[in-house]
Amino acid sequence: MIEDFYRLEPYELEKEKKQQLLTKELIELTEFHRENCTEYSRLLGALGYRKEAVKNIEDIPFYPVRMFKEYELLSVDRKEIFKTMTSSGTTGQAVSKIFVDKDTAMMQQKVMIKILSDYWGKKRLPMLIIDSPSVVKDRKTFSARGAAIIGLNIVSRDTVYVLNEDMSLNKDKLKAFLEKYKGQRFIMFGFTFIVWQHFYQELLHSEEEFDLSEGFLMTGGGWKRLESESVGRMEFKKCFQELCGITHFLDHYAMVEQTGCIYAECECGHLHASIYSDVIVRNYKDFSPCEIGEKGMIQVVSVLPHSYPGHSLLTEDEGVIVGEDDCPCGRKGKYIQVIGRMKSAELRGCSDTYADKFR
Repeated sequence: MIEDFYRLEPYELEKEKKQQLLTKELIELTEFHRENCTEYSRLLGALGYRKEAVKNIEDIPFYPVRMFKEYELLSVDRKEIFKTMTSSGTTGQAVSKIFVDKDTAMMQQKVMIKILSDYWGKKRLPMLIIDSPSVVKDRKTFSARGAAIIGLNIVSRDTVYVLNEDMSLNKDKLKAFLEKYKGQRFIMFGFTFIVWQHFYQELLHSEEEFDLSEGFLMTGGGWKRLESESVGRMEFKKCFQELCGITHFLDHYAMVEQTGCIYAECECGHLHASIYSDVIVRNYKDFSPCEIGEKGMIQVVSVLPHSYPGHSLLTEDEGVIVGEDDCPCGRKGKYIQVIGRMKSAELRGCSDTYADKFR
């Protein structure tokens, strides 16, 4: 079934056709995980789930994302596990463990390429990683930060880590990279707080000037710490534009439990769901789907999780569906605003958990 999606562009389907494809695939995934994951089968039994009752994606049962902290959830033989990814977490927090086989890993990479190519083209570009290389040293066990970086490597033709082991900026590496690719388009990637704390702040206080105007700055992770310092999304962009000429920004919403299916920011500042995934915002009281513009709990669905039951998850984030099929950027599908973590939910985003060390 997944091959039906690969033949399409990531944002070409309007609501009705996307609903048909997603619903069919999610039903099949639900049945697969019910047959192969005992804990998930018990959940469906407790909910009285019947395949015949599913009419659209809203009818697919959701699994609380917190359950990945409580159980080791697999739908394949443990011998088939290719790598294990863990969620971000502050000291003392339990972390989610996500078990990925080679088929799932391959699908995650293919979809990541398809989505990002829609924003910066199909050509592989040189990439500056605004992080330390130590974050990806263990190739069998990845944190959410490491998993995101490794996933992006496949769209890069030259990857350079611009922070040292102590998270200080390596200006020599930065200068060498900019000289090597002078006049060429390139990617910069890092988690929001790390980019602000260890990249922007060092550039701001440097006696040297760096022209990053050809760069495409991709960020991710929580904004909680920055917003507490009165640095919102618009201020963040303004600061980088004025300091080093960056005009291309790509924030995104993603989670390790559904690696590959990112909700990327378009030119209009909207986070878009591709054909491989979708968002349902649910009412706090009865879990009914919210209308466009109504705030609620974010549920995410994805066609990618095969080795574990992560295809329909209720997150601990709040958000709003801003619109569907009518974004001025021309991309079809829902586009959303993520408001932040629900009150009393654990701190979880890569940026926010890292930033917590600076309190």
